[in-house]
Amino acid sequence: MNFVADESVDAAIVRILRENQFEVISISESFFGKPDDVVLEIAVQEQALLLTEDKDFGELVFRLQKQNHGVILIRLSGLPSETKASIVLRSIQENLEQMRHAFSVIDYNFVRIRKPF
Repeated sequence: MNFVADESVDAAIVRILRENQFEVISISESFFGKPDDVVLEIAVQEQALLLTEDKDFGELVFRLQKQNHGVILIRLSGLPSETKASIVLRSIQENLEQMRHAFSVIDYNFVRIRKPF
């Protein structure tokens, strides 16, 4: 599965996913400064799940009904980078199939997966 990591995503998350054989396009590395709607379009073109820590993507997916292959919102602020990365990796490994074409939230104690339509 491919991922597109929004600029808000910690570099440790990108690194650990790549180390575990996931393909990750980092917006910070390749498309720095692109607005959210363009980032979502990149994810669609790549047929990738979008990783973000930015709640604004919820509006694009739910209110504006923008096409997507799935969005994963990471809500782990305040944790060390390596801890966040481990939680995200484990959550993806355990829930990847359900996360496709869904809006998922990874929080401290749970993963919530919601189909937008």
